[in-house]
Amino acid sequence: MTHPDIFAPAAETDPVAGEGFSLGTLRIDARKERARIAAALREQIGRTLRRRGAVVGLSGGVDSSVTACLLVEALGADRVLALFMPEKDSEDDSLRLGRLVADTLGIRSVTEDIEPMLTAAGCYARRDEFIRRVVPEFGPGWGCKVVLPNALGDNAYNLSTLVVQSPDGERRQIRMPLEVYLGVVAATNMKQRTRKQIEYYHADRLNYVVAGTPNRLEYDQGFFVKNGDGAADVKPIAHLYKSQVYQLAEHLGVPEEIRRRPPTTDTWSLEQTQEEFYFPLPYRGMDLCLYALENGISAEEAARAAGLTAAQVERVWHDIAAKRRATRYLHEPPLLVDPVPIG
Repeated sequence: MTHPDIFAPAAETDPVAGEGFSLGTLRIDARKERARIAAALREQIGRTLRRRGAVVGLSGGVDSSVTACLLVEALGADRVLALFMPEKDSEDDSLRLGRLVADTLGIRSVTEDIEPMLTAAGCYARRDEFIRRVVPEFGPGWGCKVVLPNALGDNAYNLSTLVVQSPDGERRQIRMPLEVYLGVVAATNMKQRTRKQIEYYHADRLNYVVAGTPNRLEYDQGFFVKNGDGAADVKPIAHLYKSQVYQLAEHLGVPEEIRRRPPTTDTWSLEQTQEEFYFPLPYRGMDLCLYALENGISAEEAARAAGLTAAQVERVWHDIAAKRRATRYLHEPPLLVDPVPIG
C-alpha cells in the first residue's frame, strides 16, 4: 500500500564538499531512508504488534514532526493521532507549531492540558519546595531552569546549577546540593510521565501504538525520562543522528520555521536549549564526535571536522562515556531473578 506525499518534498541537498571526515559523512539518501522506515513501521505496527495505527505527541520540534510524517507515510493520515499536551511552563510556539504540522498532514489531533493533573499530583509544589531550600523567596512569578557547565572547560566535574529569575527580572545562578538537584529533577520528570500516561490512554482506546521520537544522540546519551518520554512501542528515528533527522525533515518538507527552531527541552519556565541542560555541544558537533567515537576516527580528524581541538574532542568523548554509564539504568527492562519464557 502506498500513500501520496503529504508535504511537497524540498529540493535534495548535495553532500557536503571536502575530503576526509566531515558532516557530509553523515549524509543519507533521504528518499530511500524514508521508504525504509515506512516499510519497517508497517511491519512493526501491523504485523508484529498487531495494532491499527499510532499516537504521537507533537512538540513543535523537528524530531516529533519527522516522526509524524513517517507514520503518515507508513499508515495513512487516517490512522495517526497527534497529541498536544501543554502545561504552564510550555512555550507558546510548541503548541502553535505542533498544530501546524498536524494540520498540514491532515491528521486528527487532541489537545490535553496537563497542568491540572500536574498541580493535583504536586509537580510544581514539590519542585518549588526543593528550590526554596536554596532560594527561600522563590514563589509565584519566578522562573527557573537547570543548566550544566560547558564540558569543554577545565572543570573536573560537570555539576548542574540552578538558574532562577525573580519577577523583576533579576537572574541568579546557584550551586545545588545533590538532594536538591535530585528533588527538582524528580518533580519535573512528572511532566514527561504524565504525558506518556495520556498517550497510552489514547493508544489503548484506539488499539494504536505509541510512537517515541528520540534521535540517536538522545537515545544513546539517555536524554529521556524512564517510563516517561522514554516509553514507546516504536522509535522510528532512534538510529538517526540529529543531523540526519534534519536531512529527512528537509526532504519531507517539514516547515522551515520548525527546521530553524533551536532544539529546546520545553520543560522549564525559563527558556533553555538542550546544550544548556545536557549536551556539551550543539547537535552538529555532538553528531560528529559521537560518529567518530563509534567508528574509530581519530580525535585529530574529528576535531578538524567539528572545529574543535583534539583535547576538546577527548573531553566530549569522556562526557559521552560518562553519560552512557550514568544512564544505562534508563535502558534496562525490569530485572528478573530467573528468566521467564513468554509464548
